[in-house]
Amino acid sequence: MKLIVWLGNPWEQYRETRHNLGFIFLDKFREENWFWDWKYESKFTSDISSGILNGEKTLLVKPQSFMNLSWEPLQKICNFYKLIPDDFIVIYDDISMDFGKIRFRDTGSAWGHNGVKSIIQYFGQDWPRIKVGVGNDDRYEVSDWVLSKFTQEELIDIDNEIYKNISEALKKN
Repeated sequence: MKLIVWLGNPWEQYRETRHNLGFIFLDKFREENWFWDWKYESKFTSDISSGILNGEKTLLVKPQSFMNLSWEPLQKICNFYKLIPDDFIVIYDDISMDFGKIRFRDTGSAWGHNGVKSIIQYFGQDWPRIKVGVGNDDRYEVSDWVLSKFTQEELIDIDNEIYKNISEALKKN
């Protein structure tokens, strides 16, 4: 079994913010790859969708916890299914990269991302991840920037190029 986990904030006011880029992606990925509808699983504090990807049962996971507690839902799922870090991939936003740039890593530090920092504290640094650039604007505080909404042009890019690149990468791995 594999997990695809995208870090974000669960509340409606964060729906199309930079921190929630992944939730936008996962909704489309779930639909286009014939995964089941989202179901809230209280024992995992996450919205879960299951399906088959690359011939293997795969769970799409949208943690429904505060960003800095992202490790908790992931830990609960891994303990329940007896999974190790090689069984999951975490995808998250990165303000140090230009908008739309994608970087794959098997290990790394948090670079200030509180959700990633929480996962590292529990699982260590060695687990697969995809960082997706959301850019940065020096006129904003970091927290204000990641909680700002995407422009319409950015949403179109997310829906097309960014989605295509991440989707293809997930289908190869």
